[in-house]
Amino acid sequence: MNPNAPQTRPAVAALNMIGAMLLLGFVDIYVAVIAQSISVWQFLCCRGVLAMALVWAMSRAGLGRLRPQRIWAVALRSALIAIGMTFYFGALAFMPIAQALAGLFTSPIFVMLISGFVLRAPIGPWRVVAVLIGFAGILTVLGLQDGLAGWIMLMPVAGGLFYACGSVATRVLCAQEDTLSMLLGILLVQTLLGAGALMVIAGLGIEGAAGAGGFLTRGWVWPMGSALWLVALQAVVSVLGVGLLIRAYQLGEASQVSVLEYTIMIFGPFFGWLLMGQMISMAQAFGIGLIAVSGVIIALRSRS
Repeated sequence: MNPNAPQTRPAVAALNMIGAMLLLGFVDIYVAVIAQSISVWQFLCCRGVLAMALVWAMSRAGLGRLRPQRIWAVALRSALIAIGMTFYFGALAFMPIAQALAGLFTSPIFVMLISGFVLRAPIGPWRVVAVLIGFAGILTVLGLQDGLAGWIMLMPVAGGLFYACGSVATRVLCAQEDTLSMLLGILLVQTLLGAGALMVIAGLGIEGAAGAGGFLTRGWVWPMGSALWLVALQAVVSVLGVGLLIRAYQLGEASQVSVLEYTIMIFGPFFGWLLMGQMISMAQAFGIGLIAVSGVIIALRSRS
Protein backbone atom coordinates (compact mmCIF):
# COMPACT_ATOMS: atom_id res chain seq x y z
CA MET A 1 0.00 0.00 0.00
CA ASN A 2 1.37 3.42 -0.95
CA PRO A 3 1.53 5.64 2.16
CA ASN A 4 1.77 8.73 -0.06
CA ALA A 5 -1.43 7.97 -1.96
CA PRO A 6 -4.29 10.39 -1.28
CA GLN A 7 -6.86 9.15 1.20
CA THR A 8 -10.06 7.90 -0.36
CA ARG A 9 -13.23 9.26 1.26
CA PRO A 10 -16.17 7.89 -0.73
CA ALA A 11 -18.95 9.60 1.24
CA VAL A 12 -17.37 13.05 1.05
CA ALA A 13 -16.55 12.51 -2.64
CA ALA A 14 -20.18 11.60 -3.31
CA LEU A 15 -21.46 14.71 -1.51
CA ASN A 16 -19.06 16.90 -3.49
CA MET A 17 -20.18 15.38 -6.80
CA ILE A 18 -23.87 15.69 -5.96
CA GLY A 19 -23.29 19.29 -4.88
CA ALA A 20 -21.50 20.00 -8.14
CA MET A 21 -24.31 18.55 -10.23
CA LEU A 22 -26.92 20.46 -8.21
CA LEU A 23 -25.12 23.76 -8.85
CA LEU A 24 -24.57 23.08 -12.55
CA GLY A 25 -28.10 21.78 -13.06
CA PHE A 26 -29.43 24.95 -11.41
CA VAL A 27 -27.32 27.55 -13.20
CA ASP A 28 -27.53 26.10 -16.72
CA ILE A 29 -31.28 26.65 -16.94
CA TYR A 30 -30.68 30.41 -17.05
CA VAL A 31 -28.95 30.12 -20.42
CA ALA A 32 -32.45 29.99 -21.91
CA VAL A 33 -33.18 33.39 -20.31
CA ILE A 34 -29.84 34.83 -21.42
CA ALA A 35 -30.65 33.69 -24.98
CA GLN A 36 -33.57 36.11 -25.12
CA SER A 37 -31.30 39.17 -25.21
CA ILE A 38 -27.69 38.27 -26.11
CA SER A 39 -25.94 35.65 -28.25
CA VAL A 40 -24.16 32.48 -27.25
CA TRP A 41 -20.93 34.16 -28.44
CA GLN A 42 -21.33 37.16 -26.15
CA PHE A 43 -22.30 34.77 -23.36
CA LEU A 44 -19.12 32.71 -23.87
CA CYS A 45 -16.93 35.80 -24.11
CA CYS A 46 -18.26 37.56 -21.00
CA ARG A 47 -18.59 34.38 -18.96
CA GLY A 48 -15.05 33.36 -19.91
CA VAL A 49 -13.51 36.65 -18.75
CA LEU A 50 -15.30 36.51 -15.40
CA ALA A 51 -14.58 32.82 -14.85
CA MET A 52 -10.89 33.17 -15.75
CA ALA A 53 -10.57 35.84 -13.05
CA LEU A 54 -12.02 33.37 -10.53
CA VAL A 55 -9.68 30.57 -11.70
CA TRP A 56 -6.72 32.95 -11.34
CA ALA A 57 -7.84 33.72 -7.78
CA MET A 58 -8.11 29.98 -7.04
CA SER A 59 -4.55 29.52 -8.28
CA ARG A 60 -3.30 32.40 -6.14
CA ALA A 61 -4.99 30.71 -3.17
CA GLY A 62 -2.80 27.65 -3.74
CA LEU A 63 -5.45 25.42 -5.31
CA GLY A 64 -3.41 24.64 -8.43
CA ARG A 65 -1.09 25.98 -11.09
CA LEU A 66 -2.11 27.68 -14.31
CA ARG A 67 0.88 27.02 -16.55
CA PRO A 68 0.50 23.77 -18.53
CA GLN A 69 3.36 21.34 -19.00
CA ARG A 70 2.54 20.81 -22.69
CA ILE A 71 0.78 23.81 -24.15
CA TRP A 72 -0.20 22.10 -27.41
CA ALA A 73 -1.84 19.16 -25.63
CA VAL A 74 -3.86 21.40 -23.31
CA ALA A 75 -4.76 23.63 -26.26
CA LEU A 76 -6.08 20.66 -28.27
CA ARG A 77 -8.03 19.28 -25.33
CA SER A 78 -9.41 22.75 -24.51
CA ALA A 79 -10.55 23.33 -28.09
CA LEU A 80 -12.42 20.02 -28.25
CA ILE A 81 -14.25 20.51 -24.96
CA ALA A 82 -14.93 24.20 -25.62
CA ILE A 83 -16.56 23.33 -28.97
CA GLY A 84 -18.59 20.59 -27.28
CA MET A 85 -19.85 22.95 -24.58
CA THR A 86 -20.68 25.59 -27.20
CA PHE A 87 -23.00 23.11 -28.93
CA TYR A 88 -24.59 22.31 -25.55
CA PHE A 89 -25.09 25.95 -24.53
CA GLY A 90 -26.43 26.79 -27.98
CA ALA A 91 -29.02 24.01 -27.70
CA LEU A 92 -30.32 25.30 -24.36
CA ALA A 93 -32.01 28.20 -26.15
CA PHE A 94 -34.22 25.87 -28.19
CA MET A 95 -35.05 22.88 -26.01
CA PRO A 96 -35.62 21.94 -22.36
CA ILE A 97 -32.46 21.35 -20.38
CA ALA A 98 -33.44 17.68 -19.99
CA GLN A 99 -33.08 17.08 -23.73
CA ALA A 100 -29.87 19.09 -23.99
CA LEU A 101 -28.33 17.13 -21.12
CA ALA A 102 -29.41 13.86 -22.72
CA GLY A 103 -27.47 14.79 -25.84
CA LEU A 104 -24.39 15.96 -23.93
CA PHE A 105 -24.34 12.83 -21.79
CA THR A 106 -23.96 10.62 -24.82
CA SER A 107 -20.25 11.40 -24.35
CA PRO A 108 -19.46 8.15 -22.42
CA ILE A 109 -20.81 6.19 -25.39
CA PHE A 110 -18.55 8.10 -27.78
CA VAL A 111 -15.59 7.75 -25.40
CA MET A 112 -16.04 3.99 -25.43
CA LEU A 113 -16.35 3.85 -29.22
CA ILE A 114 -13.27 6.04 -29.71
CA SER A 115 -11.32 3.95 -27.20
CA GLY A 116 -12.35 0.73 -28.92
CA PHE A 117 -12.02 1.64 -32.61
CA VAL A 118 -9.24 4.25 -32.46
CA LEU A 119 -7.17 3.29 -29.40
CA ARG A 120 -7.90 -0.43 -29.83
CA ALA A 121 -8.94 -0.85 -26.20
CA PRO A 122 -10.94 -4.04 -25.47
CA ILE A 123 -14.72 -3.69 -25.31
CA GLY A 124 -16.63 -6.33 -23.39
CA PRO A 125 -20.19 -7.51 -24.04
CA TRP A 126 -21.68 -5.40 -21.24
CA ARG A 127 -20.40 -2.21 -22.80
CA VAL A 128 -21.68 -3.28 -26.22
CA VAL A 129 -25.11 -3.65 -24.61
CA ALA A 130 -24.64 -0.22 -23.01
CA VAL A 131 -23.98 1.35 -26.43
CA LEU A 132 -27.13 -0.23 -27.87
CA ILE A 133 -29.19 1.02 -24.91
CA GLY A 134 -27.68 4.48 -25.23
CA PHE A 135 -28.37 4.78 -28.95
CA ALA A 136 -31.93 3.60 -28.37
CA GLY A 137 -32.24 6.47 -25.90
CA ILE A 138 -30.79 8.93 -28.42
CA LEU A 139 -33.25 7.85 -31.10
CA THR A 140 -36.12 8.13 -28.63
CA VAL A 141 -35.18 11.67 -27.59
CA LEU A 142 -34.30 12.88 -31.10
CA GLY A 143 -37.46 11.37 -32.54
CA LEU A 144 -39.49 13.80 -30.44
CA GLN A 145 -38.55 17.06 -32.10
CA ASP A 146 -41.56 19.19 -31.13
CA GLY A 147 -41.29 21.14 -34.39
CA LEU A 148 -37.57 21.86 -34.07
CA ALA A 149 -35.23 21.48 -37.04
CA GLY A 150 -33.27 18.24 -37.07
CA TRP A 151 -29.91 20.02 -36.94
CA ILE A 152 -30.94 21.78 -33.73
CA MET A 153 -31.84 18.45 -32.14
CA LEU A 154 -28.40 17.14 -33.12
CA MET A 155 -26.55 20.04 -31.47
CA PRO A 156 -26.29 18.54 -27.95
CA VAL A 157 -25.28 15.16 -29.43
CA ALA A 158 -22.52 16.94 -31.38
CA GLY A 159 -21.59 18.47 -28.04
CA GLY A 160 -21.37 14.99 -26.55
CA LEU A 161 -19.11 13.85 -29.41
CA PHE A 162 -16.65 16.74 -29.04
CA TYR A 163 -16.74 16.42 -25.24
CA ALA A 164 -15.89 12.74 -25.61
CA CYS A 165 -12.93 13.57 -27.88
CA GLY A 166 -11.77 16.04 -25.25
CA SER A 167 -12.12 13.40 -22.54
CA VAL A 168 -9.98 10.96 -24.51
CA ALA A 169 -7.41 13.72 -25.08
CA THR A 170 -7.41 14.37 -21.33
CA ARG A 171 -6.57 10.75 -20.60
CA VAL A 172 -4.07 10.23 -23.42
CA LEU A 173 -2.34 13.62 -23.63
CA CYS A 174 -3.03 15.53 -20.41
CA ALA A 175 -2.82 12.96 -17.60
CA GLN A 176 -0.07 14.93 -15.83
CA GLU A 177 -1.59 18.37 -16.29
CA ASP A 178 -3.00 20.39 -13.40
CA THR A 179 -6.78 20.64 -13.34
CA LEU A 180 -6.79 24.43 -13.02
CA SER A 181 -4.56 24.83 -16.07
CA MET A 182 -6.96 22.67 -18.10
CA LEU A 183 -9.96 24.62 -16.82
CA LEU A 184 -8.25 27.89 -17.72
CA GLY A 185 -7.54 26.50 -21.18
CA ILE A 186 -11.22 25.73 -21.80
CA LEU A 187 -12.30 29.18 -20.62
CA LEU A 188 -9.65 30.90 -22.72
CA VAL A 189 -10.68 29.01 -25.87
CA GLN A 190 -14.37 29.74 -25.20
CA THR A 191 -13.56 33.44 -24.77
CA LEU A 192 -11.56 33.56 -28.00
CA LEU A 193 -14.24 31.56 -29.82
CA GLY A 194 -16.92 33.97 -28.65
CA ALA A 195 -14.87 37.06 -29.51
CA GLY A 196 -13.97 35.68 -32.95
CA ALA A 197 -17.59 34.85 -33.79
CA LEU A 198 -18.73 38.31 -32.67
CA MET A 199 -16.17 39.94 -34.99
CA VAL A 200 -17.33 37.78 -37.91
CA ILE A 201 -20.98 38.63 -37.25
CA ALA A 202 -20.14 42.34 -37.06
CA GLY A 203 -18.02 42.17 -40.21
CA LEU A 204 -20.76 40.44 -42.19
CA GLY A 205 -23.46 42.70 -40.79
CA ILE A 206 -25.65 39.76 -39.76
CA GLU A 207 -28.90 40.78 -38.07
CA GLY A 208 -29.93 38.27 -35.43
CA ALA A 209 -33.58 37.41 -34.93
CA ALA A 210 -35.43 38.64 -31.87
CA GLY A 211 -35.63 36.44 -28.77
CA ALA A 212 -34.07 33.00 -28.49
CA GLY A 213 -34.09 32.61 -32.28
CA GLY A 214 -31.11 34.97 -32.51
CA PHE A 215 -28.97 33.19 -29.92
CA LEU A 216 -26.64 31.76 -32.58
CA THR A 217 -26.48 34.76 -34.93
CA ARG A 218 -26.85 37.87 -32.77
CA GLY A 219 -23.92 40.29 -32.49
CA TRP A 220 -22.72 42.30 -29.51
CA VAL A 221 -25.57 43.78 -27.45
CA TRP A 222 -25.05 46.67 -25.06
CA PRO A 223 -26.24 47.40 -22.48
CA MET A 224 -26.79 43.80 -21.46
CA GLY A 225 -29.36 44.60 -18.80
CA SER A 226 -30.34 41.67 -16.60
CA ALA A 227 -28.37 39.28 -18.82
CA LEU A 228 -25.14 40.71 -17.35
CA TRP A 229 -26.08 39.53 -13.87
CA LEU A 230 -27.16 36.13 -15.15
CA VAL A 231 -23.85 35.72 -17.00
CA ALA A 232 -22.00 36.66 -13.79
CA LEU A 233 -24.10 34.14 -11.87
CA GLN A 234 -23.31 31.49 -14.49
CA ALA A 235 -19.58 32.22 -14.25
CA VAL A 236 -19.41 32.10 -10.44
CA VAL A 237 -21.67 29.09 -9.90
CA SER A 238 -20.16 27.04 -12.73
CA VAL A 239 -16.63 27.57 -11.39
CA LEU A 240 -17.82 26.57 -7.90
CA GLY A 241 -19.51 23.52 -9.39
CA VAL A 242 -16.38 22.51 -11.29
CA GLY A 243 -14.37 23.02 -8.10
CA LEU A 244 -16.61 20.56 -6.25
CA LEU A 245 -16.38 18.15 -9.18
CA ILE A 246 -12.57 18.31 -9.08
CA ARG A 247 -12.62 17.69 -5.33
CA ALA A 248 -14.94 14.71 -5.80
CA TYR A 249 -12.51 13.02 -8.19
CA GLN A 250 -9.63 13.77 -5.80
CA LEU A 251 -11.39 12.06 -2.88
CA GLY A 252 -13.12 9.11 -4.58
CA GLU A 253 -12.64 6.34 -7.09
CA ALA A 254 -13.21 7.78 -10.57
CA SER A 255 -15.42 4.90 -11.76
CA GLN A 256 -17.71 5.29 -8.75
CA VAL A 257 -17.78 9.08 -8.63
CA SER A 258 -18.47 9.40 -12.37
CA VAL A 259 -21.77 7.55 -11.99
CA LEU A 260 -23.03 10.36 -9.75
CA GLU A 261 -22.56 12.86 -12.58
CA TYR A 262 -25.85 11.54 -13.90
CA THR A 263 -27.66 13.16 -10.97
CA ILE A 264 -27.57 16.33 -13.07
CA MET A 265 -30.28 14.64 -15.16
CA ILE A 266 -32.44 14.87 -12.05
CA PHE A 267 -31.43 18.36 -10.90
CA GLY A 268 -31.47 20.00 -14.35
CA PRO A 269 -35.01 18.92 -15.32
CA PHE A 270 -36.23 19.61 -11.76
CA PHE A 271 -35.01 23.22 -11.79
CA GLY A 272 -36.18 23.58 -15.40
CA TRP A 273 -39.68 22.57 -14.30
CA LEU A 274 -39.65 24.52 -11.01
CA LEU A 275 -38.20 27.82 -12.26
CA MET A 276 -38.90 27.80 -16.02
CA GLY A 277 -41.99 25.64 -16.36
CA GLN A 278 -40.17 23.27 -18.74
CA MET A 279 -42.05 20.01 -19.22
CA ILE A 280 -40.94 16.73 -20.72
CA SER A 281 -43.13 13.87 -21.88
CA MET A 282 -43.01 10.35 -20.53
CA ALA A 283 -41.43 9.16 -23.79
CA GLN A 284 -38.70 11.79 -23.52
CA ALA A 285 -38.09 10.86 -19.89
CA PHE A 286 -37.79 7.21 -20.94
CA GLY A 287 -35.20 8.06 -23.61
CA ILE A 288 -33.20 10.18 -21.17
CA GLY A 289 -33.34 7.32 -18.68
CA LEU A 290 -31.93 4.92 -21.28
CA ILE A 291 -28.98 7.23 -21.91
CA ALA A 292 -28.35 7.48 -18.16
CA VAL A 293 -28.49 3.70 -17.74
CA SER A 294 -26.05 3.31 -20.64
CA GLY A 295 -23.57 5.68 -19.03
CA VAL A 296 -23.85 4.01 -15.62
CA ILE A 297 -23.17 0.56 -17.14
CA ILE A 298 -20.12 1.91 -18.97
CA ALA A 299 -18.80 3.56 -15.79
CA LEU A 300 -19.32 0.46 -13.65
CA ARG A 301 -17.76 -1.88 -16.23
CA SER A 302 -14.78 0.46 -16.60
CA ARG A 303 -13.52 -0.12 -13.03
CA SER A 304 -10.99 -2.66 -14.21
